[in-house]
Amino acid sequence: MVRSDLPIHPSRMSLAEIETLWGGDVDPLLPECTYDPELHTGPRLLIETTAERAAREAVAREVCATCPARVLCDEYALRLRPTSGIWAGRTAAEIDTHAEITELYEAMRSRAAQRLSGLEVA
Repeated sequence: MVRSDLPIHPSRMSLAEIETLWGGDVDPLLPECTYDPELHTGPRLLIETTAERAAREAVAREVCATCPARVLCDEYALRLRPTSGIWAGRTAAEIDTHAEITELYEAMRSRAAQRLSGLEVA
């Protein structure tokens, strides 16, 4: 049974799903991870050692570094907040941290703008 509430890593998407998700009038940028999904999501049937996982994730980050879809993947991951895998060269924990910092920054910026709007300029 597939849970529909979990984000699908781009490596597991069909070309049609990528086109729908990322839209546009041009050919979609096919993510590099589609060529080796397990590199980014981990093996489905095997348990990795910590060293094996670190090595796999390091290679996945290298692949992401030159991927033409990296920006789109990053936006997608920040929006969905995945719980596993390598997304746009970052782990789920790194994406979560980045999203939390961004949310905090936006909240602080909004409060500052509200305070400034009440001040008179001389």
